[in-house]
Amino acid sequence: KQWYQRRVRVQLLRDIEKEKQNAMFVFVSDVWLDQPAVLNKLKTMFTGYSKVPPFAFVFFGNFTSDQCHRDTVSKMRAGFKALSDILSSYPTLCSDSHFLFIPGRQDPGPGPVLPRPALPASIVEPVTRKLTHAHMCSNPVRVQYCSQEMVLFRENLINKMCRHCIKFPQRNEELHVHLAKTLLSQGHLAPLPLHAMPVYWSHDHALRLYPIPDVVVVADKYDAFSVSASDCLMFNPGSFPKSNFSFKVYLPAQKKIENCEIAA
Repeated sequence: KQWYQRRVRVQLLRDIEKEKQNAMFVFVSDVWLDQPAVLNKLKTMFTGYSKVPPFAFVFFGNFTSDQCHRDTVSKMRAGFKALSDILSSYPTLCSDSHFLFIPGRQDPGPGPVLPRPALPASIVEPVTRKLTHAHMCSNPVRVQYCSQEMVLFRENLINKMCRHCIKFPQRNEELHVHLAKTLLSQGHLAPLPLHAMPVYWSHDHALRLYPIPDVVVVADKYDAFSVSASDCLMFNPGSFPKSNFSFKVYLPAQKKIENCEIAA
């Protein structure tokens, strides 16, 4: 009986997915809120989506352009205040869209150990007061949208995997394919020794990829990519300020990725 009820529930969720053809997730990585150019491009993005609000904006850190130092917290607080001021001009986005904020390695936190906790409430308060659906997430974080499970992770994995690989790929364009196959085959987001990627043992389950999710987003400073393996879609939106302000949009109803770029 429980098996039948679960099957009916999953089918109902899939029907809802198909009905919401316009639902979309917008993924942006390296949202440097201390850079005026990034804030201007975000304003352009919000203007473009203001009439058709996405289901969710997913913003990955790092949220400042510098290494973490004593002024980082004050710079981040000022950056989130600037973001809040920009969002004030888009009430539809503030009320209808979800906003997910996932910290990066250089953002305030307990060092390089994974998983990382969410950004401190004292830093993001201007945004949480402005948005109806603001979510300060851990890194990584799991998102369930209807019948699809997504794992969102901010880490520069390509460089780390290359430094510790046994057999280097013959062609650089194959790096992302090897990364996807390695992560999914290992069933883990950190398949490296602890000295390379320290992990909190009591929270190691947050890094596991078994059962394999429908979507894995690895936000890396490496060039943007998308690859499908083992019935899983894995992609990297690329660094927003370093890739001509490009980002990726995921359409769950079609299981399709769109490459987007904000013109200069």
